[in-house]
Amino acid sequence: MFDSVDQVLEELGKQSYIADKKIATVVFLAHKLEKPVLIEGPAGVGKTELAKVVSAATGRPLIRLQCYEGLDEAKALYEWEYSKQLLYTQILKEKFTETMSGAGSIGEAAERVGKEDSVFFSYNFIVPRPLLNAITSDEPSLLLIDEVDKSDPEFEAFLLEVLSDFQVTVPELGTIKAKDRPLVFLTSNNARELSDALKRRCLHLYIDYPTEDLEQRILKTKVPDAADKLVEDLVAMMQRLRELDLKKTPSISETLDWARALLALNATDLDEDVVSQTFNVILKYEGDVRKAQAELDKLLQKKAGEAAAKAPAAAPAASTTKKGALH
Repeated sequence: MFDSVDQVLEELGKQSYIADKKIATVVFLAHKLEKPVLIEGPAGVGKTELAKVVSAATGRPLIRLQCYEGLDEAKALYEWEYSKQLLYTQILKEKFTETMSGAGSIGEAAERVGKEDSVFFSYNFIVPRPLLNAITSDEPSLLLIDEVDKSDPEFEAFLLEVLSDFQVTVPELGTIKAKDRPLVFLTSNNARELSDALKRRCLHLYIDYPTEDLEQRILKTKVPDAADKLVEDLVAMMQRLRELDLKKTPSISETLDWARALLALNATDLDEDVVSQTFNVILKYEGDVRKAQAELDKLLQKKAGEAAAKAPAAAPAASTTKKGALH
């Protein structure tokens, strides 16, 4: 699959995912050591996307389990198809009658019927869910357990058997072991602290907000129609916004949304009006919008003061041409 860290970087790049050496190293080791990867970090930094692009780069089918509060084994592993069992019972009613004929007691009749349990508790009546699909897959797969921190601690404990031995136990059928060990990626937004037992079974990867240079590279890759000047100004503004005390800090996904919104509005640079009108694309709370607007006003005042200080004494009247928000 992957022969080196550099090959991981190259293959992820082909999927338009800009990764650094740290991310590529963890992906490479996950393949070589056959260990799950726990990816933590703020929402929107590309945790789920990493699993998707590794799936595409390796040709492994992606099997996704979306976690939520109240998720249990039945939703994650398998469910019995009771309606189908009942239908088969009705169809085979005469056979049951023949089986029980001649029984001397209810206990003997029940024992005869019990010997046929394997007919109704078999793979024919199981509805596999993501975990069982990944374990019984006939080809190597990639299992994404998304937002594991939203699940309950009880479900997290259940995952330990899967992540330790890549096997699950179905009481009626016994222990089912993986035909091919899947690549496993777990993501967490740190909604709650995960157990040491779970972390011990995984390689750990923390993806933070990108640096200014990396964010520009991502933006140019994902939104190639954006002009270089617009990309530079937009990323500079996002870097400033992340320094504010916001309820929801905008991430790289919001950067991409903002760039596409600006292109849709035919904006070529970040002037004051277009920034104010599109803050709601990247900020999800009104309080955050107000803080960002106040920061923008301070920035504009600072720039205006610097421009006035540098202007010659006999400077002509100020132009009415719009200035970029960062200039």
